Amino acid sequence: MTTESSERHHRLADDRGPVPVGIVTVSDSRTEETDTNGAWLKEAIAAGGHTVADYRLIRDDPDEVDAALLAMAFGGSRIVVFNGGTGIAPRDTTYDVLARRMEKPIPGFGELFRMLSWDQVGAAAMLSRATAGVYRGRVVFSLPGSPAAVRLAWEKLIEPEIRHLAWLVEG
Repeated sequence: MTTESSERHHRLADDRGPVPVGIVTVSDSRTEETDTNGAWLKEAIAAGGHTVADYRLIRDDPDEVDAALLAMAFGGSRIVVFNGGTGIAPRDTTYDVLARRMEKPIPGFGELFRMLSWDQVGAAAMLSRATAGVYRGRVVFSLPGSPAAVRLAWEKLIEPEIRHLAWLVEG
């Protein structure tokens, strides 16, 4: 369901052209060759008419997560998608770092993601700390590292609103 105001915002955003997206895969075990999420996101971003402004594969280390966020915030990305490190295991630190940095949390993203995840993983959806927020004029998403979760978040939540989100927060 869209409103007249929402439709107007979408039309204005469409006039801005492709959205530059940054991708950060957070993993202690993946390499660029085995980063299926990064590869899938690159293809999905291009298929949607957008561009990959930056791609990084980092370890699940708070300093590396923080450095990647800062690099993305001061780079060319309007949307930043982190994948990995959102669980509750001791090594899962992505959420903790990003939550401290967010200037404006977007709680609806995590709520909707967990609701949609219920259909895929049942009660285990509550273990996800998927989140989103605004940092330095960028919309930052943090997704679980499973390929199904990345696909779900992109296809159902991020991609349908990407143009609107990218330019809505511009200062």
